Amino acid sequence: MKICPSLLRVGRPEGSRDGGTNLNAVLERITYADEDSGYTIARVATGRSATELLTVVGPLLGAQVGESLRLTGRWTSHPRYGRQFEVWSYTTVLPATVQGIRRYLGSGLIKGIGPKMAERIVDHFGTATLDVIEKEPARLTEVPGLGPKRTRMIADAWEEQKIIKEVMVFLQGVGVSTSIAVRIFKQYGERSVEVVRTEPYRLADDVWGIGFKTADTIAQAVGIPHDSPERVKAGLRYTLSQAADDGHCYLPAPNLTADAVKILDVPAPLTATCLEELAAAEGVVREQVPAGDNDVPAVYLPPFHRAEQSLAGSLLTLLHHGHDRLKAFADVDWAKAETWLRERTGADLAGEQRQAVRLALTHKVAVLTGGPGCGKSFTVRSIVTLARAKRAKVILAAPTGRAAKRLSELTGHEATTVHRLLQLRPGGDAAYDRDNPLDADLVVVDEASMLDVLLANRLVKAVAPGAHLLFVGDVDQLPSVGAGEVLKDLLAAADIPRVRLTQVFRQAAESGVVVNAHRVNSGLQPQLAGLDDFFLFPCEEPDDIAALTVDVAARRIPRRFGLDPRRDIQVLAPMHRGAAGAGALNAALQEALTPARDGAPERRHGGRVFRVGDKVTQLRNNYDKGAAGVFNGTVGVVADIRPDDHALTVLTDEDERVDYAFDELDELAHAYAVSIHRSQGSEYPAVVIPLATSAWMMLQRNLLYTAITRAKKLVVIVGSRRALAQAVRTRGAGRRHTGLTHRLTRRD
Repeated sequence: MKICPSLLRVGRPEGSRDGGTNLNAVLERITYADEDSGYTIARVATGRSATELLTVVGPLLGAQVGESLRLTGRWTSHPRYGRQFEVWSYTTVLPATVQGIRRYLGSGLIKGIGPKMAERIVDHFGTATLDVIEKEPARLTEVPGLGPKRTRMIADAWEEQKIIKEVMVFLQGVGVSTSIAVRIFKQYGERSVEVVRTEPYRLADDVWGIGFKTADTIAQAVGIPHDSPERVKAGLRYTLSQAADDGHCYLPAPNLTADAVKILDVPAPLTATCLEELAAAEGVVREQVPAGDNDVPAVYLPPFHRAEQSLAGSLLTLLHHGHDRLKAFADVDWAKAETWLRERTGADLAGEQRQAVRLALTHKVAVLTGGPGCGKSFTVRSIVTLARAKRAKVILAAPTGRAAKRLSELTGHEATTVHRLLQLRPGGDAAYDRDNPLDADLVVVDEASMLDVLLANRLVKAVAPGAHLLFVGDVDQLPSVGAGEVLKDLLAAADIPRVRLTQVFRQAAESGVVVNAHRVNSGLQPQLAGLDDFFLFPCEEPDDIAALTVDVAARRIPRRFGLDPRRDIQVLAPMHRGAAGAGALNAALQEALTPARDGAPERRHGGRVFRVGDKVTQLRNNYDKGAAGVFNGTVGVVADIRPDDHALTVLTDEDERVDYAFDELDELAHAYAVSIHRSQGSEYPAVVIPLATSAWMMLQRNLLYTAITRAKKLVVIVGSRRALAQAVRTRGAGRRHTGLTHRLTRRD
């Protein structure tokens, strides 16, 4: 696949505007970029002046600093910012001057060439530099410090850039953003254009970050008919996947068809026919599922149906298995055991805690739930201590690295994440499963409210027959981000033994954080007077809430409480969008805590800029990264940025250094502020919660309760009293569509 590298058009399709003015410029700095729309504000040099930079605005996402551009658009005058150039489309042009070539190569666009190496190469070859890289790359070894290996890397990177540009031109011509185009290229390489033209709906299944809507836009642009059965079936699968993103394992058939008709704008009979064909081809699974007093015609995507069936079967098999790997506790003298335990721990078990300890050690499956301050951690520690005293093999796990670390600290025993425990591999397969179970007599899983049906299924399959499995969690917190509500379904199943801790202990009752968590969970407004660990900073407008949140998190709390603003303080927002949402707050907190510094390396990717010291989070499971994969929700700090290598390094909260190539940075987002959903399983010394009425639909009791319970020492709410009242008053969304509870009902 060869193209002329000297002229590449990107932006709006040809002919989208008549006339227009051309402006030749070098991109010097990007000051703002919106990943979704591609709208960019940038500063460019035009050659008219060595120092004067002009402002250009428009669809420039994808252009790299240092590139020479031919911009088409018009001159406008902004009432606040003055004269600027509105870009309609742009073309990248390879520079022709020594200075331009040096700037272009030194921008970090080509892997293996940084500013110093660019200077050496251009000093040697002059204006012929780009021709040499294009036609005679072996000659690069003439430059001191460039050996054959690095020369090959530069030549390969140059060739890849050309191919990517061609793919960009085609994809942006059919309405695809640059960030999505890069993902498509990473998936299909030189076949990208062919796949997009002939099988656009494959993108939704194959490419992370592309859903049906994007694939549908592309399909329409390449001529797929609006009422194509291929389109309707893809739309039905998309509707089910959206439901899974909202936590549902299935949708009732009437809900599915009604939602799909709205999304697709096609007749209901066509949708019904395509659903029949999908079911016949095993693209979906249909089953009658009990819901209340009636059965509903449930439609599942196959992975969720398999996981739900398998999870229920594994739990029932485990619960009723004849062998018991903790049989020593079947006839133990509990009074004697509890006396011994008191001598070891220095504290007595309360009545509910004693019940939970006995339950976990005498039943092969059990659930322990309760709110903050009710002694879940001490109960778990007691269970583990007694089990180890009988030389039992105990495994402790949690869904996230932070939760595992906290579990380890609380129990004094090593804990790991569920993903690492199972050694999940690319594709989601696990090293430990039914055929190769974990060598453990007792498996304890903390923060079980975070377990979705897929992960819970993998975990339970790996528990050895006769072993004991204890789920620990707060059922009143938000359910899992993924499909299912496993902990709630287990508690609703009559056959599953459980204990709920309700007694708040005296020391915990003195904490405003604990007291107000329970008040909110009971539908009562939090106590705000006379507390030194729970505060409300009243504020009404979203912009003011955002500014005050940044001030509180970056300056006020560190100054008064001596906490580190990156390590110890976490902003938890109800939603991502909006002035007081996690997205805008991240940008503002980054400028407050990790501002740009002259000479310090940084890397822009889409609408984000990454700097050394940035707090970041992983956005998807990547089984190929790190020693045993890096998983959605992993948090870390950018430790190093290497422009020459096109890579940066993140030090994760599990103390692992993980490298990311620059074209992998769509897997990372800043984490100075995160959504409350993404905070599950984590605990922070201090939490700041911005509450704006603009997030009205998200203001729900379990959301606020989850945010408050993430704090160990301090909660500061910044925002509207009306928004706070709404969050406490609103019970939240109803039950998810799941079938696990009915599958756990034994039918002898």
